[in-house]
Amino acid sequence: MKEDIQLSASQPRLLLFVGSYAETSDPGVYVYEMDSVNGEIRLLDQATGLKNPTFLGVDAEHRKVYAISETTKEGERIGEVIAFDVDAVGKLRELNREVTIRPSSSHIQLDRSCRFAVVSGYHGGNVGLVELQADGSAGRLVDERQHEGQGADPVRQDRPHPHSVAFSPDNRFALVADLGLDRLVVYSFEPETGRLVYQSEASTPPGAGPRHLAFHPNGQWLYSINEVNSSISFFHYDAATGKLALQDTVPTLPAEYTGENTTAEVAISADGRHLYGSNRGHDSLVQFAIDPESGRLTFVEHVSSEGGHPRHFSLTPDGRYLIAANRDDNLLAVFSVEPESGRLTFTDRTVSVSKPVCVKPVWF
Repeated sequence: MKEDIQLSASQPRLLLFVGSYAETSDPGVYVYEMDSVNGEIRLLDQATGLKNPTFLGVDAEHRKVYAISETTKEGERIGEVIAFDVDAVGKLRELNREVTIRPSSSHIQLDRSCRFAVVSGYHGGNVGLVELQADGSAGRLVDERQHEGQGADPVRQDRPHPHSVAFSPDNRFALVADLGLDRLVVYSFEPETGRLVYQSEASTPPGAGPRHLAFHPNGQWLYSINEVNSSISFFHYDAATGKLALQDTVPTLPAEYTGENTTAEVAISADGRHLYGSNRGHDSLVQFAIDPESGRLTFVEHVSSEGGHPRHFSLTPDGRYLIAANRDDNLLAVFSVEPESGRLTFTDRTVSVSKPVCVKPVWF
């Protein structure tokens, strides 16, 4: 009996780390535990003192979480990264803060070794490389790249808007989705020198506005969800050179829908058979089947996100659930995923959380 108890205690826990829009006086980063069998969720901890910690990076191996935030330096607005340690109970302990890029950052992505983070500057048209220290604390900004130009939409694309970064499966390249330029900009990632070196770029259709990216598990296909025209673009990816070649673009909305909409997140199931995206305005989750031979997408269905403005969502590591962060209705909605078809079913489980923007489920 004692051995059974010890074994149970050593089992990994499924934790959810949530970032949100918040003032410094209010909670902004949350930690929940999710029961991977029945989908129940309970709050473990929350952190205050951060302004708009919207996106998070999680290093599960070293039990660290990194949040972006906004602050001021010498009277000017500037982004910062806050590093947290996560203890065995799930409590957050702030390690340190480091300023990053001006005027702010909109997204953070850890490289696959968790030695660096890249922050994206939607408002400044820039991306910054931040070194992470051996003790898990945030280090200094070691490199910064400025984008130039504009896209086809005179309102949404009057200047560069890097929205997010994805690292290639082999960690050799950092791919930036620039919503303002209709481009995916590929940088060679050089951890030895702490640099991002321009490599190449590829374009989405004019006026698409690429926002977030997802690599297929085979490492040969890349999918961009495009915010401005509500679509998903599919690229072939050359792992040797980092070059991208556009293959197809499909809409995320029903043909009969005429209301306003912008897309947000894109994710692929671990088996590579299903792709999901979120629509803000239509307030839905869209599912596509991925052709195993060509990588092309076939529409499957739309389901309600069960709230307004699904700004982000994530599949749990075991693939059993999808959790949608509905910002405007202040809730997380939990969906079960049917293993074979990939279809989503709302579980009737929700969690109230103020203005959620990012949800990261991780085994801890």
